[in-house]
Amino acid sequence: MIADGTWPAHIKYKESLRLMNSPSIVQQPFNDYDDVVYVANITVGKPQQQFVVILDTGSANFWIPDKTCAGAGRSSDPCARKTKFDSSASTTYKNDGRKWSIYYGSGSANGFLGMDTTCFGGIGTKQLCVVNNTFGQAAISQGLLDQPIFTVWLTHVGLAGNVPGGGRYTYGGLDTDNCGPVIAYVPLSSATYWQFRMGGVLSGSYSSGAGWEVISDTGTSFIGAPLSIVTQLASVVGATFDNQYSSYFINCQASSPDIVFTIGTQQYAVKKENYIIPFGSGRCEFTFFAKTGGGFGPTWILGDTFIRQYCNIHDIGQTRIGFALALH
Repeated sequence: MIADGTWPAHIKYKESLRLMNSPSIVQQPFNDYDDVVYVANITVGKPQQQFVVILDTGSANFWIPDKTCAGAGRSSDPCARKTKFDSSASTTYKNDGRKWSIYYGSGSANGFLGMDTTCFGGIGTKQLCVVNNTFGQAAISQGLLDQPIFTVWLTHVGLAGNVPGGGRYTYGGLDTDNCGPVIAYVPLSSATYWQFRMGGVLSGSYSSGAGWEVISDTGTSFIGAPLSIVTQLASVVGATFDNQYSSYFINCQASSPDIVFTIGTQQYAVKKENYIIPFGSGRCEFTFFAKTGGGFGPTWILGDTFIRQYCNIHDIGQTRIGFALALH
């Protein structure tokens, strides 16, 4: 690097990472698509290449489209109109050589592994950069943050796409601007996910105290629960199932009761403003869906519907999760 004259630029780059990664609190805004998808900017590589991603707390995997991505024999190209990563343009990229594949409830993805500098936040903003490490581990081992926690706040904008200010991640501390005092923390029952025990649910005349394993998941738009429970809750709030869309619909002006979850020793009421969202053409959706399977894994998914009502505080250091009333 000295011989080819790139050493001064390398030192400047390392110093910029050191300054960005001094212990701090970093706030990253979301854009909101119809209260269903929340996305944010990240960068990968040197020089930085920017991408729009879902910051998904329900997944341990981070992937972006590569410049080699194509239709793979299909009639449609899944990477069409997507920003693609060019590893040859990054001086810090390292090829891993291994392949990967992931299967989701609504599709699948596959590719190859690589390693590069990843920064949370867009180009020109205050960023949190992770070099050759996993985010949660780096937050502790490299002292990147004031505290080894991050807070998620989501709001609702209705039927509108790509709206700035749809939410915020706060890395290294609490979001005191958008979240009330922490109501309580509960320990994780499994660190595989942000998984914990939920004791019961009630709404109107319906209640169940069976107890379940649940996960918090920013990457799931609705709340997933066993079919029998979703059916009962839909009946109580006045929603009906539409076979065409495989979803529950409800009168947008319905006078529906709160849906209350018991987590630890606390009760968390989700109001109709957060579990009823506009669908279009004067229709609204009831944002619960029947979750199949479970077994020894989580039975419920508390997705964006719940997180819009309660900020989630992810405590990596103490393997626990906390909740605070979201301020709107």
